[in-house]
Amino acid sequence: MAWALKLPLADEVIESGLVQDFDASLSGIGQELGAGAYSMSDVLALPIFKQEESSLPSDNENKILPFQYVLCAATSPAVKLHDETLTYLNQGQSYEIRMLDNRKLGELPEINGKLVKSIFRVVFHDRRLQYTEHQQLEGWRWNRPGDRILDIDIPMSVGIIDPRANPNQLNTVEFLWDPAKRTSVFIQVHCISTEFTMRKHGGEKGVPFRVQIDTFKENENGEYTEHLHSASCQIKVFKPKGADRKQKTDREKMEKRTPHEKEKYQPSYETTILTECSPWPEITYVNNSPSPGFNSSHSSFSLGEGNGSPNHQPEPPPPVTDNLLPTTTPQEAQQWLHRNRFSTFTRLFTNFSGADLLKLTRDDVIQICGPADGIRLFNALKGRMVRPRLTIYVCQESLQLREQQQQQQQQQQKHEDGDSNGTFFVYHAIYLEELTAVELTEKIAQLFSISPCQISQIYKQGPTGIHVLISDEMIQNFQEEACFILDTMKETNDSYHIILK
Repeated sequence: MAWALKLPLADEVIESGLVQDFDASLSGIGQELGAGAYSMSDVLALPIFKQEESSLPSDNENKILPFQYVLCAATSPAVKLHDETLTYLNQGQSYEIRMLDNRKLGELPEINGKLVKSIFRVVFHDRRLQYTEHQQLEGWRWNRPGDRILDIDIPMSVGIIDPRANPNQLNTVEFLWDPAKRTSVFIQVHCISTEFTMRKHGGEKGVPFRVQIDTFKENENGEYTEHLHSASCQIKVFKPKGADRKQKTDREKMEKRTPHEKEKYQPSYETTILTECSPWPEITYVNNSPSPGFNSSHSSFSLGEGNGSPNHQPEPPPPVTDNLLPTTTPQEAQQWLHRNRFSTFTRLFTNFSGADLLKLTRDDVIQICGPADGIRLFNALKGRMVRPRLTIYVCQESLQLREQQQQQQQQQQKHEDGDSNGTFFVYHAIYLEELTAVELTEKIAQLFSISPCQISQIYKQGPTGIHVLISDEMIQNFQEEACFILDTMKETNDSYHIILK
């Protein structure tokens, strides 16, 4: 037997009225914002939703990293929520970084009682500067000879063992440490952010850097190559006391903002915790720039026989090339991309061999990598070299060459008729970029394996046999692919005068 509950007519009327009132109360929701102004992001930005979102555990929060690095410097209060923290540092000031062992019980037992190695780097944060990092650092080296970008304040540091700084890597330091013992390293950054800014009208903002720490454990061969953990943070470096002024300025700006605006920014923390990141790729750069050091071999300008070249003259070393070959494996292609500053695109070309990359057209590469990097990658794939500003050819004069030249001056040249005397002279190409007398001296010294200090002066034979001292302006007016015969005059102190004829 089914029972049905039927409301009286009066009750049905009441119920219908309640429903209409409820619908009417809902009909005005969202109208105050105006048409099109309502968005879900505005609702989610309300404090109640922020609290609920922050209370939800995330995977990163649950993941406990083996190590934690804490930079003892306050973060900027002018950083928006969900953006990476930014920390201001003073140039040359020592800042502590605490190396904390954060392992659970029984985690990574193979490093118990053993040392690990940490490598500190100061690198560019902007991708545009990362592409030209090697050139930027080399330019800084020449402007600041003898200085380093990153140093360790050893007297203030605690628990570090065998600290090292490679003179060829100005932005890198490394050391060993025991995770079971208290370890704090004090670092000093000597470059400032505005040194790498394109100066146009003054007052430009400095570029941000990154402090990155990569930690490795020992392998079976006793080498610290097995990666354990990497973390980094964003910094800007100012002149002494400039970081304190910038921090104060940011704090005063935040105090003037409304409470609603302040909710969009992070609070300033007394310390900076480095966040986990990918390990820094080991990139071996090829330095094609002129080296300040010279070959100090003291072989003399002894006059040769027959071809007018010095005795035992070695050929100049061939330029270092790093061209991609069709036989290159995908693994070697990945290394080639790293060496040539294309690390950003290694994931895109993971399975590409050398043949695959070389088959790409110019339009293909530009479409994949963008115009700027696409053109650079296409030129690198095709092995296009930059032409030197000036090329000249030189040959050393010998006694036999002089006699043959005197004979040739007395006879008519019959090369066009094929009647040649069989004389064969060897010339060497010299490529000049700076077009200076110093560069020419270095090139000639390198060509004949002597020290540049052994060349006192270089002259050019002028009209009526006069000797004109070579200057930068004269070299700049040399004709392209001009040929010269080198005559040498030895002095008593084992040095030479060079005459270009």
